Amino acid sequence: MNDELQNHYHSILQGVGENPEREGLRDTPKRAAKAMQFLCHGYQQTLDEIVNGALFESDNDEMVIVRDIELYSLCEHHLLPFIGKAHVAYMPTGKVLGLSKVARIVDMFARRLQIQENLTRQIAEAIAEVTHAAGVAVVIEAKHMCMMMRGVQKQNSEMSTSVMLGAFRESQNTRQEFLQLIRGR
Repeated sequence: MNDELQNHYHSILQGVGENPEREGLRDTPKRAAKAMQFLCHGYQQTLDEIVNGALFESDNDEMVIVRDIELYSLCEHHLLPFIGKAHVAYMPTGKVLGLSKVARIVDMFARRLQIQENLTRQIAEAIAEVTHAAGVAVVIEAKHMCMMMRGVQKQNSEMSTSVMLGAFRESQNTRQEFLQLIRGR
């Protein structure tokens, strides 16, 4: 456990006018530090560790889509959660990625501080790097607590971001097929 992080949470409690020594808050700095380390554990992971050689020979060159991957992240601006789902597609060129690895890549980047726009790009570029795919597409749809709990306080707003690489960027038909497939529930 990181003592420095605990001390900072102790100071935060004091800074908002609380008494960190009262019964209900005595262990809060320790719990909050532990929670923050968990929520940001993506910094301790690498793409190589996540993939762990799970690339498999395949003649398939058709679109592979993993839809509705739950994601939980913290925005770098307010350290408040954003929660949503990612849709990831790629067009293989001789190798396919183990199914769970796509979700693990999403989690690795989601468990770092950033904005949704950058998260979307990080996932797309990582999938492209690992698979050498002819194209990669990522769409993220998420609700942001920084917009729901503070500021404008809009409860039903949802942000969508997309990154299209390779064939998904170059071919409107490929992009449209992907978008129709992720919407066709």
